Amino acid sequence: MKYIKNAPISMKVMEMPPFERPREKMEEKGSEALSDLELLSVLISAGTPTRPVFDIASDLLELLDKKPDATIMDMANIRGMGKAKSSQIAAALELGRRRTRKSGSTITSPKDIFYEVRHYAYRTQEQFIVLALNGAQEIIDIFTATIGLVNKTLIHPREVFSEPIKRRAASIAIAHNHPSGQLIPSEEDVNVTNRLVQAGKILGIKVIDHIVFSKDGYYSFLEHSMIEM
Repeated sequence: MKYIKNAPISMKVMEMPPFERPREKMEEKGSEALSDLELLSVLISAGTPTRPVFDIASDLLELLDKKPDATIMDMANIRGMGKAKSSQIAAALELGRRRTRKSGSTITSPKDIFYEVRHYAYRTQEQFIVLALNGAQEIIDIFTATIGLVNKTLIHPREVFSEPIKRRAASIAIAHNHPSGQLIPSEEDVNVTNRLVQAGKILGIKVIDHIVFSKDGYYSFLEHSMIEM
């Protein structure tokens, strides 16, 4: 499956219209209105003479997607970061981990799933995301199983179910973004879903839905009767 990547923001902040600048946008609409890339650009604060802040933030976001537990030195290796900025980011991430709980939210509809994963819509690569749920369909954990094109070679049941098994999940919801903005699932998406549903039946962990999403909305397999209730 081929797609066109979202074009990263490469201009300098001061070259942007005021209403599109991350700080001004956050002041007007709140932090929830910003993409992950924009939030990181606010934390990084400024670029360097040779690298705009969005370029640095894009590299950092890619690192954190692939390695959520990235160290200060990992971040400092990004051109334009350095130890001081990396320490600030590490402190912000740790504070967020301490203050924010993923668990507790209840999934009652595809819209609830989209709400939990919608910030991934701005990624330039496909993220295959798993929501582990307890018997009351409350979120136990949310994690990225793989990054890259969704196909049956990359998406293996062991990557999807290993963490839910550890957490004694009763069911899971799965989701992945389409950077192209196209919401109709591909044949590969359908094959992967069917494979995971069958694996879930063997393991006793029900797959309640699979949504394909972009920044403009989502497509639910459950709503289109492409997955069993």
